[in-house]
Amino acid sequence: MSVVVIDYGSGNLRSVAKAFERAVREDGLDLAVKVTADTGALKDASHIVLPGVGAFGDCRRGLAALPGMGEALVEAVIGQGRPFLGICVGMQLMADVGREHGDHEGLGWIPGQVAALEPGDKTLKIPYMGWNELCFDKEHPVFKGLDDGAHAYFVHSYHFRCADPGHLLAHVDYG
Repeated sequence: MSVVVIDYGSGNLRSVAKAFERAVREDGLDLAVKVTADTGALKDASHIVLPGVGAFGDCRRGLAALPGMGEALVEAVIGQGRPFLGICVGMQLMADVGREHGDHEGLGWIPGQVAALEPGDKTLKIPYMGWNELCFDKEHPVFKGLDDGAHAYFVHSYHFRCADPGHLLAHVDYG
């Protein structure tokens, strides 16, 4: 069993890998953590992680540049139901479309769009950078051990707008 962190040219791969290595060690799990661009690694992966830093369109092009990766992801995640974690733009790529610097097709796994933050309070800065309290909309294994109101750090100018509010797992308030 392994955690595969997909290397498609976007994301702080070493930080993500180190975080998973620590979590695996602390939980006493027998899982290898691999950072790779090899689609074959997804066949044996028990968990798949898609990190992402930068603009939606650039990340989408980076993923598309890996021959067969899109199909391998669909087979492993959608077809076989393997646990999947998208981090930052990796999560946003699950949308139908990203609207950063034009419209860019997403993976279409969760209906919705990634759009610019538009806080009601015009004094709030974009990009948003800082700590905020998490509000959990429903229970999910990814939040195990976290309480409503736990803090997370954010650096972003865009957010995922789910077409179906029932798909929303958690949110924060930024105006």
